[in-house]
Amino acid sequence: MKKAFMGVRLRRLREERRLTQQAVASAIGISLSYLNQIENNQRPLTVAVLLKLNAAFGVDVQLFSEDDEARLISDLREALSDPHIGETISTAELRELALNMPAVGRALVTLNRKHRQAVEQTAALAAQLGEDRQADTALLPSTPYEEVRDFFYARHNYIAELDEAAEALAQRLAPSGAVTSERLVDYLRERHRVSVSIEDMPNETHRRFDAQSGALHISRNLEPGQRAFQMATQIAMLEEGTSIGGIVGRAQLTSSESSALARIGLANYFAGALILPYERFLADAKRKRYDIDLLSDAFGVGFETICHRLSTLQRPSSRGVPFFFIRVDRAGNISKRQSATDFHFSRIGGTCPLWNVYEAFVQPERILTQLARMPDERTYLWIARCVTKRRGGYGALTKTFAVALGCDVRHASELVYSQGMNVIDAAAATPIGMGCKVCERRSCPQRAFPPLGRPLVIDEQQTLFAPYAAAGHRGSGEWRP
Repeated sequence: MKKAFMGVRLRRLREERRLTQQAVASAIGISLSYLNQIENNQRPLTVAVLLKLNAAFGVDVQLFSEDDEARLISDLREALSDPHIGETISTAELRELALNMPAVGRALVTLNRKHRQAVEQTAALAAQLGEDRQADTALLPSTPYEEVRDFFYARHNYIAELDEAAEALAQRLAPSGAVTSERLVDYLRERHRVSVSIEDMPNETHRRFDAQSGALHISRNLEPGQRAFQMATQIAMLEEGTSIGGIVGRAQLTSSESSALARIGLANYFAGALILPYERFLADAKRKRYDIDLLSDAFGVGFETICHRLSTLQRPSSRGVPFFFIRVDRAGNISKRQSATDFHFSRIGGTCPLWNVYEAFVQPERILTQLARMPDERTYLWIARCVTKRRGGYGALTKTFAVALGCDVRHASELVYSQGMNVIDAAAATPIGMGCKVCERRSCPQRAFPPLGRPLVIDEQQTLFAPYAAAGHRGSGEWRP
């Protein structure tokens, strides 16, 4: 047995039994000072003392076991990771709490669980009542990332002043061709006296700017199109800082973190609009029927960059297809989501496993298509593909994501991906939802949870347990496994 400092547990036991320190010390045959040192974690609780406690008071030795410590630490880390708490809790502090005050730790975990359930139930009720996204946003606590996503969503993922400024600059730099990294190197040197160097950098560092020396360092690991994007981002910071600051200021974001993220997002937006200028890109996209691979070849950027730009083409005088764009990892974490229209990405309960974005991991390098019908009977055309970002040499970890682009089925005829699909027959579409906890579909082979607000009834006579799946809804408002 390793040294176990469990003074708080021993003191709690004594207080529950209404015993004095002297009474406990006399009963187990140790000195009062020795017991006092154990209770104040100045000496460890030994096996010999633990056995004496068991003999004298019938104490369950499991009360002083550390077996559940790791699980409680994990639960506490999740419960106390909410950014709205405003405190960073270290692992050492979590371990101390789990070891010496496990009851307090379990109470915190329970309170957090009840809080999350209340938030989810409120959001689910709002979704079922047809509340708009602004109401949904107000009900759920937002992280800085979510607040910035909502900022772009409210503008239909189109920022006019930056898009137009980037397009005008692209016209000056390359009136008829692509805005290449070589042209941006020349522009930075001539306009801003900034020298660009391509060099080895840490895997997660793409760009570093030294304002004092006027040197912009770009990672050698990046593709030419990615290097151009990083240079264009730096141009945004040098030339459009005032405009970006004004946009962020008018947005009235709630924290400095949100404002900083919004500035980065807007600089990246400008970069995408400079590399892929609006009218030129939209005209080519329409000619190619939104074929992403052909657009990628024409503009020298990757699949994901093309998808992201396609989701921003909502200039009032010249609109493209209103797309939804999303990027997820294998664990289902959504790291990017942009919507030019009213498609609602669920914040709770995960996303639907029947969505083809998850099938893309199984079939890498293939573009998968899917007609997906939501519970409100609206149908969407989705395309998805797995993308891998490789950095470093042998043994270096790679980043793998699934990227998906979707639009309402009424726009399907404009896309090359609708070839061979029966977009008229509603039965040809896969029924999906925004996530099990807010999905009202009565029967789904992939259901993981009953909808929030529905009582769960366990049928003890049922021999085959299929959680919330085939049996589905029984018509009484109850869900049975």
